[in-house]
Amino acid sequence: MNQRNSDQKRHTVPPEEKIIALAGNPNVGKSTVFNSLTGLNQHTGNWPGKTVTNARGKYIYKNQTYTLVDLPGTYSLMAHSAEEEVARDFLCFEHPDAVVIVVDATCLERNLNLVLQTMEICPQAILCVNLLDEAAKKHITVDLDRLEQELGIPVVGAAARNGKGLASLMETIAQTTQQKKITKPLKISYPEPLETAVQQLTPAIESHIQGLNSRWIALQLLDDNKSLSDKIVNLAGEDFRKDPIFAPLLAQANTLLEQKAVSADTRKDLITAAYITKGEAIYKKTVTIANENYAQFDRKLDKLLTSKTWGIPMMILLLGIIFWLTIVGANYPSQLLSKFFFSAENWLLTMANASNLPLWFTDMFICGVFRTLGWVVSVMLPPMAIFFPLFTLLEDLGYLPRLAFNLDKIFKECHACGKQALTICMGFGCNATGVMGCRIIDSPRERLIAILTNSLVPCNGRFPTLIMLANMFFIANYQGWGGSILSAIIVTCFILLGIVMTFLVSKILSQTILKGLPSSFALELPPYRKPQFKQVIIRSLLDRTLFVLGRAVSVAAPAGLVIWLMANITIADTTLLTHTANFLDPLARLMGLDGYILTAFILGFPANEIVFPIIIMSYLATGSLVEMDNLLQLKELLLAHGWTGTTALCTMLFSLIHFPCSTTCLTIKKETGSLKWTLLAIAIPTICGIFLCITANLVLQSTLPL
Repeated sequence: MNQRNSDQKRHTVPPEEKIIALAGNPNVGKSTVFNSLTGLNQHTGNWPGKTVTNARGKYIYKNQTYTLVDLPGTYSLMAHSAEEEVARDFLCFEHPDAVVIVVDATCLERNLNLVLQTMEICPQAILCVNLLDEAAKKHITVDLDRLEQELGIPVVGAAARNGKGLASLMETIAQTTQQKKITKPLKISYPEPLETAVQQLTPAIESHIQGLNSRWIALQLLDDNKSLSDKIVNLAGEDFRKDPIFAPLLAQANTLLEQKAVSADTRKDLITAAYITKGEAIYKKTVTIANENYAQFDRKLDKLLTSKTWGIPMMILLLGIIFWLTIVGANYPSQLLSKFFFSAENWLLTMANASNLPLWFTDMFICGVFRTLGWVVSVMLPPMAIFFPLFTLLEDLGYLPRLAFNLDKIFKECHACGKQALTICMGFGCNATGVMGCRIIDSPRERLIAILTNSLVPCNGRFPTLIMLANMFFIANYQGWGGSILSAIIVTCFILLGIVMTFLVSKILSQTILKGLPSSFALELPPYRKPQFKQVIIRSLLDRTLFVLGRAVSVAAPAGLVIWLMANITIADTTLLTHTANFLDPLARLMGLDGYILTAFILGFPANEIVFPIIIMSYLATGSLVEMDNLLQLKELLLAHGWTGTTALCTMLFSLIHFPCSTTCLTIKKETGSLKWTLLAIAIPTICGIFLCITANLVLQSTLPL
């Protein structure tokens, strides 16, 4: 009886988890495969010692738990960037039980470069040929059986967006990790004399280190990749490079290459050429294209969207359309949310009075903290809920890489990186997200330039102020569609000014404290694809909108408390808020503002969304934030306190370009690891904003005041 119970317990103990690496180029559907297999069993973080984000998730198949590790999307493992280094090091030194390489069936030839490199490092490889549905639409046929014969590893076809092929993929992973399916990866032959040099080193390497492909290690030693060589030595437990037998062999191999005019600089090119040549040969044997003009539509669209003549105008038009849709769509939901929060506030005040809570407590936490939160949510949530999905839609369509392509030449002129265009797009939603997005830039110098200038484009929290002032002071005589279109044009012009300032400051930085030449990079223009509307909504609302809103709310609550205290604590019969405004008034007047406006920007450091409510509260001297029923009533309040068109314009300029919010500053500190760069990231946009406001104010005063 006891023995039977013991056997039952033994059989119910789950097997040890299997670690599966997921590799692939960007834009091949790798994330779709990851999300489909792992569902909600995911968590994210940073690789040890790196700012590159990783995602891990679990799934269970036939009573076996698998941990899926989503490696950074990369085109190569030759380690030109942090992403490539992370992917390579995980495959080399973390010993996954298998690696699934996801490729795009519509452009298999380019993807095979990474496949061949990965197979050398990790023989337990599985190829997942994704997007077969798109390939079929383009009359592209991939012979999966022939591809498996050529590569010597299991090949699975899939259309992950529709869930097709995922069951077969899980079964193949199970068989591979349980040694039921034996892989025999293709052996790559390298051009002479590199192949001879590799063969000379391979036997000696095998006697010193196990668990890594000896031919691949020989390549790294001949390529003189010091960082990777040191890691290989650590894995071996001894510096076999100094071994009395191995050291002469390595010297002899290097001498052979030098005698054949294969310098250290050209060895990597020879290695890459071997992968590309073999990939081309395999592609020709396994892929059939019935219609060579399958990409004709993409090419025609690219002639318009990436042309020298129309590329930039089309970018501006799309930007204007997005802002117009955001303006039109956000007004009504904002009003509804505002009414909801202020109704909730009245209910809370009633409950507080019925409970006989102290007046100071009620004013501080309901009229101060809760009211500030209400302003932030009602003003910030609707535009984000529209803006983020629209931008995610452009990303899904494949337009954002083309935007980077259009701006690449301008960034090169500024000695910066064209990928900075993508980080600018991220910054439109949230500057903190834009700063984190700078990780895609390989060059540390160019990454710093992108981080320091990201706040020169407005985040979602600054759009409401721009839209509100544009509507009140510059399109007051226009109603309906005409007014909303004109408002979108004005806001778009301000955005373009921010982009121009980004170019200008990037140029100045690259010629002063961050000197250097622009680096080169490979920018893929993925095929245009039908967007996954369900995934767009989930990614934009859950991953971006609610995440950014949560961070804003977390800093708005304590900010509301500080604002209430400053508006209610008096010194010599004058509130701290008024004392601060009076101190800042001379500088503010020079900038075309007043002391209260400048104070509001400073107090709005935790969240840009609370800047305008602080201005209103200061003018009304109520000691807490208040609700204005409509823009006309708000405009009358501003005019009564000396506002003119010049004041509105300068306020919009400073709202466009000023110091980043607290969340962005913390992100900059985390990304750069330096207080110096963080302070510089604060100083640069602040100085630019002050300069623009003073210039605009002086010019307008010397001509016709608005």
